[in-house]
Amino acid sequence: MKTSMHYASLSNVELLAKLIGVRESRLLYRGYLQPLFSASPEKGIPHEKCAVAKELIKRLLEEELLHGDALNSPSAVRDYLRLSMNQREHEVFVVIFLDARNRVITTEEMFRGTLTQTSVYPREVVKAALKHNAAAVILAHNHPSGIADPSRSDRVLTDTLKQALAMVEVNVLDHLIIAGAETLSLAEQGLM
Repeated sequence: MKTSMHYASLSNVELLAKLIGVRESRLLYRGYLQPLFSASPEKGIPHEKCAVAKELIKRLLEEELLHGDALNSPSAVRDYLRLSMNQREHEVFVVIFLDARNRVITTEEMFRGTLTQTSVYPREVVKAALKHNAAAVILAHNHPSGIADPSRSDRVLTDTLKQALAMVEVNVLDHLIIAGAETLSLAEQGLM
């Protein structure tokens, strides 16, 4: 416990130095952490190091989700989805399947689309929920445009999926839209 408290008191540069060495940390750190997760050869940030750091954090968040209650750690859900979806150049639709205690069974990227849209088939979402014996789901998709505002079709899709899943007694807890660093919850916006 004392060791982790010690690390909490270190600066970003000091933490990076412990992880990758003093010289490398001085080359990579530019005053904030975001560039470490976005490769930029012109700024001296190698793609491989960014990808490795990002993958490690994604795995940590995934472990948190798999070993806890998704409703007790909504920030972990958001962080995991943002990290896995925010830099996609095309839309993807993801479903997090939950058991009766809101623990994550699995996360599945179900559909992939174009820059501006994804075709989502409610029948396939229902089949997957039944296959995983899910009691609830959290829906998510990204907006590569970087604007998190839900479109009319996003709201219609959410209602359609809620109705289809309700027929097999699966609750839709939320529909999250990931747009860059921003995450919008349709449930929190009162749109569900």
